[in-house]
Amino acid sequence: MKNAIRVVFIVFIILFENVSMAEEQVLIKLGEARIEKSKIAIPELQFLGNKSKNKNYGSLEAQIRSVIKNDLNVIGYFKTQSEESFLEIQSDLGLKPFPGDPKGFKWENWKQIGADFLIRVGFNIIGDQLILEAYGYQVTKSQVVISKRYQGGFKDLRKIAHTFCDDFVRAVTGKDTFFLSQIVVTSGASKNSEREVYIMDWDGENKQRITHHRTLTLSPAWSFDGKKLAYTAFMQRKTTKSRNADLFLYDFETNKSKIISYRKGINSGASFDPSGNSLVLTLSGDGNPDIYRTSLSGEIMARLTKGPLGAMNVEPSVSPDGSKIAYSSDRAGRPMVFIMNADGDSSSVPKRITFAGSFNAAPSWSPDGKLLAFSGWASKNFDIFTVTPEGGELKRITKAFRSNGKPANHENPSVSPDGHMIVYTSNRTGNQQLYISTLDGQSEWRITQDNLYYFQPKWSPLKK
Repeated sequence: MKNAIRVVFIVFIILFENVSMAEEQVLIKLGEARIEKSKIAIPELQFLGNKSKNKNYGSLEAQIRSVIKNDLNVIGYFKTQSEESFLEIQSDLGLKPFPGDPKGFKWENWKQIGADFLIRVGFNIIGDQLILEAYGYQVTKSQVVISKRYQGGFKDLRKIAHTFCDDFVRAVTGKDTFFLSQIVVTSGASKNSEREVYIMDWDGENKQRITHHRTLTLSPAWSFDGKKLAYTAFMQRKTTKSRNADLFLYDFETNKSKIISYRKGINSGASFDPSGNSLVLTLSGDGNPDIYRTSLSGEIMARLTKGPLGAMNVEPSVSPDGSKIAYSSDRAGRPMVFIMNADGDSSSVPKRITFAGSFNAAPSWSPDGKLLAFSGWASKNFDIFTVTPEGGELKRITKAFRSNGKPANHENPSVSPDGHMIVYTSNRTGNQQLYISTLDGQSEWRITQDNLYYFQPKWSPLKK
């Protein structure tokens, strides 16, 4: 039985500008308890240019407003009001309130429909540049929350809209968002096909292929500054024609990959140290998968685990402060999540923190270090759970079924850089797609809509 578990375990690892804020105060107070959503009105955007010379303004308006509405809906603090309730015709109004603007909107018309916040945006096209003039208002206090102008090329349309939403939410709540973050993932046409590394915006848009190895790639991971990626690719040896799981480092400044660890066996599951000077990963050159620390050029700095008794130690995840490492190990007989000091399990007794079902794996830290998300085989499927580093407050985040009535698998969680969401894979539609959920599991969205298969997503750090 133990050998069977070890075989399953190893297969699992391998395949797997000016801002105006009224009194600079926080307008929505966020606590641990769920809050009532604020009502927000997002009217049609106004085109401020010459419509006869820019006939595609309607398409641009729809794209920009779609991003804004999606961002503010998914963040979970707001409830978008129906346009049918609006009392003003937006095309007749300015972006600023009356009487400061004689053609401006009237506060009372928005208070009457119960709006807490109002978004007013205008845009223009000058050459190849898109210019956005955006305002966020707190209707209940008749005051401006944010007033800002954005400019960029058409290719930056979504980024401009995400940036405004990020600025608005931060002005209202005092909190960062994930709107400008990205997700790295491996993807292929099927479970058993070649996979390459891709990055995409958090909402699944702007997907870009990073690798062209034409082989199986897996376990992508971001550096803490978001400037590098580590990943593993099964590369063919010229002499033996066999394939080996080699570790690569991709640099966004050069847009190039280089191989940094190609020892015989597994070179996989890398996790960067916050210092940016090293990473931890699983190596199996000695015959058994164990966790090592290496430099960014691949030199071994320290062996962090050794068994015991032939146990496998894989999938390391370094804590945000760099002091701890969470990892998967079958040292207790079944694969479970453990935590050790960052200098290795010889410096302290590793602590087992998960006991959910028969197989727990793929730990991922929240950015504040207060929670770990992981995949757990609870009964007949994998689901996503969260737990504290002390092993308490276990919560089940996912539960969904396939069309045949069987429970779907949810695997490889990664927490967003603001600690608000979790991304993971789900096979509920047949092929494996990406989903995101709020940290409490109350709301969920599918972010990829195609026929491909996605594996091991990782959320990027915040990018300023």
